[in-house]
Amino acid sequence: MHYRKKLEEGALFTDRYQLTMAQLYFRYGFHEKEVQFEHFFREYPNYGSHQAGYCINAGINWFLDWLSQVKFTTADISALKEQKSARGKKLFADDFLRWLKGKSPYDFLTINAISEGRVIHSFEPVNVVQGPLAMCQLVESSLLNKINYQILVATKASRIKEAGRGNVVLEFGLRRAQDFGANAGSRAALIGGADFTSNEGLSHKMGFSAKGTHAHSMVQLFMAEGKGELGAFRAYADIYPEDCLLLVDTINTLESGVPNAIKVFTDLKRKGHTPIGIRLDSGDLAYLCIQSAKMLNEAGFENTSIVLSNQLDELVIWQIITQIGTEASRYGLDADRLIKRLVYGVGTNLVTSKGHSSLDGVYKLTAVRKKSGWVPSIKISETKEKIINPGLKKVWRIYDMKNKAVDDLITLGEEDPRVAKKIILHHPVIASQRREMEKTDISLIEPLLENVLDKGKRKTPGFSIEKARQLREKDLGCLYPGVKRLINPHVYHVSLSEKLWDMKKRLINLKEE
Repeated sequence: MHYRKKLEEGALFTDRYQLTMAQLYFRYGFHEKEVQFEHFFREYPNYGSHQAGYCINAGINWFLDWLSQVKFTTADISALKEQKSARGKKLFADDFLRWLKGKSPYDFLTINAISEGRVIHSFEPVNVVQGPLAMCQLVESSLLNKINYQILVATKASRIKEAGRGNVVLEFGLRRAQDFGANAGSRAALIGGADFTSNEGLSHKMGFSAKGTHAHSMVQLFMAEGKGELGAFRAYADIYPEDCLLLVDTINTLESGVPNAIKVFTDLKRKGHTPIGIRLDSGDLAYLCIQSAKMLNEAGFENTSIVLSNQLDELVIWQIITQIGTEASRYGLDADRLIKRLVYGVGTNLVTSKGHSSLDGVYKLTAVRKKSGWVPSIKISETKEKIINPGLKKVWRIYDMKNKAVDDLITLGEEDPRVAKKIILHHPVIASQRREMEKTDISLIEPLLENVLDKGKRKTPGFSIEKARQLREKDLGCLYPGVKRLINPHVYHVSLSEKLWDMKKRLINLKEE
């Protein structure tokens, strides 16, 4: 994928303190010390009154695509040479800049990650970065920027898809997104649950066909020209006879829009074309959906789609479906059949993750390599949730005898719970919460982290949205329904192994002494 080469989008797409820390490490000779950082999140997104019970992973391949294209260029170094301290002196020394020039962190880092599309949970390492300290530090801001947002949108899209009972979801958020962040949002939506996006350029890059209809302005123009709504619909159908989907609420949905659409659909049908459907973008969508469906059915267009848009999210979709289920029969309609023909166009609330504007994703140092080997590193906090889990680690997913995922277990790197007779599970924060699982209650223990980058060598080439979707659908199918509830979901267990818990406790005690 081509990336523009502006300064703010290359290697300098980072925070100032990453660069000042890198220079400090260089000055003290720590810059090439091997370390490990972990990216994880502490809390699930809370979209107002309804917190998610899981997240969908997205963004690591997008980050790697970007990282593979950037290095500290002559222009970058020149820009850094101009930076001044608070007292007006040069901020970055010449020897540091000479060392930095021409380097790309991509060539130095090893990254293990949970695959895009997979269900992920709080506290577990999602992306693990190993390499020279300065290089690991320099990628923090860009990694968090590119991955946290995509996880947030992919999770929202997944909840929307679930709420819509698997019906087609169209991502319409380009106009309401934050600048070029719209591309990342569209990509994440496609991974998380959207079937298509209106974003033409991103769709092309991802190998999809963009989807869309027309705006009210088209109808308004034809009305101003004296041709009316019907004239606008006929013109659209004449140009796009195989893709005719008409927005019917510019004047009056039931008295003008739908009747005019039916007239155009009838003409198309007579010419051998099959109309796609109508779009409803205002008013009581559930009521208008029922009435529109009744009119379309009576005219012989039982199979045309009804696209709903206008400030949709998972709860609004759930409410619309509930209302249709209650009221459709009063008008002689089969509620289930009507619900199955619905398509959801979701824009603002998806691409902006309305209700939860940012993921609590962090990037923390967990281990430092010394002559004696890897030494665990820990951050102490008065807030127990902010005390990190130290050391080199692995993440495992435990499935019960019903093949449902019941626990994500974080262990030390040398541990393999598949060979243990009994697994002891510790709550990652609360010391008093501990439980055991017998191997006879477990059908599978699956490792989640895989190597995606090894010092400039990409280990997962050929990423595809379809593969990520398949992983998402498989993982969601392995969750108990309570975890997927839109409101008050069941808490999914994320645990520490006994060895990891003991090491964490020992390090905390040492720090507090």
